[in-house]
Amino acid sequence: MKDLSGIEILFEDKNIIAADKPEGLASIAENDASIKSLHSLIQEKYEEKIFIVHRLDKEVSGVMLFAKNSDTHKFLNQQFNDREVNKHYITLVHGIVKNNGEIRKPIREFGSGRMGIDERNGKPSATKYNVIKQLNNLTLLELNPSTGRRHQLRVHLYSIGHPIVGDLRYGDKEVQEKYPRLMLHAKSIEFELPDDKKMFVESKIPESFQNILDKLGLKGINYEKNE
Repeated sequence: MKDLSGIEILFEDKNIIAADKPEGLASIAENDASIKSLHSLIQEKYEEKIFIVHRLDKEVSGVMLFAKNSDTHKFLNQQFNDREVNKHYITLVHGIVKNNGEIRKPIREFGSGRMGIDERNGKPSATKYNVIKQLNNLTLLELNPSTGRRHQLRVHLYSIGHPIVGDLRYGDKEVQEKYPRLMLHAKSIEFELPDDKKMFVESKIPESFQNILDKLGLKGINYEKNE
C-alpha cells in the first residue's frame, strides 16, 4: 500500500485509514506537541479532520485505525465499546507458558502511568492467550484481548509471572534492557464498516521484531496459534 511520511497505509477508503505504526512512535501527541505522532503525521496529509479510534502504546508496533469523519468515528467507537472488534497480537514473554488460557483480572492506574491489578477497584479486563512456540525460557504467544485497558496485555502477562520481553516498565529492568524493543506487535484487527462490510486488516511482523526472534532461533516460524 502507499507510504505516508514513512508510515505504511495498510488500507484506506472514504471512511477509514488503517496505518502500520512502528515501535517508538506515539499514537497521539504527547506533552511536547512538537514531537511527531502517528496521528499528526497522518493529519498533515489530509485537509479533513482525522479522528483517533483507538491507541497503541508508544513501544508497540502494528495496525491502528483512524476515521475520516465523525459518523464513522462514532460507529467504530461503538464497536470497540461493545467488544465486537477482534484484535490479535504477537508477543514474546519470559518463562515457559505451557497451556493456552485466559486472564481475567481488573486493572486500574496506580500513578506515574503505571497500571496494575486491583480486584476491588479495577476495571474488568480479559485477555486470551495461545501458545505458538516455546524456546529455552521464552514463549511466543498470540493474544486476543476482548477489552482495551491501558497497558492491559503488559499488565496481565506480568501478573501471571510472564512479563513481555523488553518491557522496561513491567519486569526486571536489568533483564529487559538486554532487548532493543518491546516484543509486542498488533498483528491484525477485524471490524465492520458503516456499510456492513466486514474488514480484516493485517500488519506484517516488523524487521525489528523478527530480528530478535531470529537471534533466538525462531526464524521462519508459523505465527498462527497452536490448536
